[in-house]
Amino acid sequence: MYTIGQVAAFLGVSRDTLKFYEDKALVRPKQDSENGYRKYDRFDIYDITTVNFYREMDIEIKKIQELRKSKSIRGIRSLLEEKEQEVLEDIEYKKLLLTKLRIVKEDCEKIERFLGKYTIKEMEPLEVKGDMEHYTSYDEYDRLKEHSDSLKKAVVLTSLRRVIRFNDEGILEDKFMIVNKIDDDSKEIKGAILAHPKCLYTVIEDGRWSTGGKNTDRHVEAGLRRAALELGAELVGLVYINLLLSTYEDGLERIFLEMHAPIK
Repeated sequence: MYTIGQVAAFLGVSRDTLKFYEDKALVRPKQDSENGYRKYDRFDIYDITTVNFYREMDIEIKKIQELRKSKSIRGIRSLLEEKEQEVLEDIEYKKLLLTKLRIVKEDCEKIERFLGKYTIKEMEPLEVKGDMEHYTSYDEYDRLKEHSDSLKKAVVLTSLRRVIRFNDEGILEDKFMIVNKIDDDSKEIKGAILAHPKCLYTVIEDGRWSTGGKNTDRHVEAGLRRAALELGAELVGLVYINLLLSTYEDGLERIFLEMHAPIK
């Protein structure tokens, strides 16, 4: 027979863990009637190592309790297959998360490189899922959620592109499109494909930290026209605006947007 201290040292687990297993009826050591100390025999050690075996595979305590009552080999295999599927789904999620993190890192590099500067660049293809009248069109948020590229299936503005049509007299149309990026892993594409091989490209800053809450559309439009003139490019009267990054400074939001203005 072994004391709780001896078992803890022998198996490399804490006393609290052993007491937790006991509370969950996963191990039932005998209690010395004279001093109340727990006494563990070899069968108790088997129980503890069995629990540790399944915990190493991240099997939930509740499932181990079910297994403790009774589980055939076929039942154990079914339990492991269920856990295997859960792990595979988690791996797939982590892959998507890693891709998302790398994209945001690239967006940070775009901000550092292109903020306030203009160049000619391709707008990568997008799948158009639908239109929204405005980002405050709450009745259309369910549609946005359905087509969102968010890992948590929440509404994220990166699934939107603001589209502005203009001419020499001013803005003709201002709306939002629900879009998905197209890449090598994209599944079957059902929506229209939007792409422009040549655009006037820049990154601008919006948000109350930089603008004080003022509308900067006219300033941005003037900047586009000036840059087009300097680069010898002819605008077609269309601008796509995408949210790159949101952050805060002094309690005020800083919003970084990238703009693609197709040129002839």
